[in-house]
Amino acid sequence: MLGKIELKRVHAVTITAVIGCLVALAIAPAAHAQSADLVLCDRIAADPADPDRPADVKGVADIAASDIATAIKFCKRASAGSRRALYELGRAYAANRQMAEAMSAYRKAADKGSSAAMVELGAILASGSAGPKDETEARTLFARAAQAGNARGATNLAALSADSGGSFDPAEARAMLTKAAETNSAEAQFQLGLMMANGVGGPKDDVAARGLFEKAAAQGHAGALDWMGNFAESGRGGPQDSEAAKNYYEKAAALGNDDAKVALERLKCPLVMKTKRGEVLTHLCF
Repeated sequence: MLGKIELKRVHAVTITAVIGCLVALAIAPAAHAQSADLVLCDRIAADPADPDRPADVKGVADIAASDIATAIKFCKRASAGSRRALYELGRAYAANRQMAEAMSAYRKAADKGSSAAMVELGAILASGSAGPKDETEARTLFARAAQAGNARGATNLAALSADSGGSFDPAEARAMLTKAAETNSAEAQFQLGLMMANGVGGPKDDVAARGLFEKAAAQGHAGALDWMGNFAESGRGGPQDSEAAKNYYEKAAALGNDDAKVALERLKCPLVMKTKRGEVLTHLCF
């Protein structure tokens, strides 16, 4: 038989355990609700290119029109504790053409370190699609994203500097693209390949350029497929292979690349008859 002291101890342990269970049950619904908000937000609004995206979240290139209201609802709830949800809330607002709200969400996410939000906010500011252009801030945002390893930040920074005639150092752009290409970004690989093929920001290197184009082409990048066709056709940076060139051009053309379409016509009709003045009389096709 248990003594009084032992009975008291048993009762105390039992009461403590019951209280613990009750507290756990009280806390669980709130934690579960918060998690559910983020899960739903991710499911319909996650960006496949967001470095913050968990590996088990597929993401969507564009938020479906039928999902926009739901995305705003759940991403807004989840955004209090997640910078990823803040960025996804910005995507949902942008899909709903609420650009002021989208920019606000992007800015808050960027302030918390979201490189994807930096890129989106920078793109809006660079284009002036939601108000006055601000290329200076856009360049700063792209640079921050690039320094964080975001491939789109690096490519957008290089493109903005080239388009606006900015003072951005080509060598620095090449270094940033090198870092971004290491993340297996097809666009970064393609842009870096162009710089290497043309000797911009560093030495010309056809072999390395071809390798980068090949990697980007394997991911279905239309520009890289066209350039791989050109390199294979001419034997630049590697072996010449007319059949491979044709295959690359066909894939690029199927993706809408106009240069590849012209290249295919050239392969079909390689000989051109001209007048003394250089006027084209006809093409000889095979």
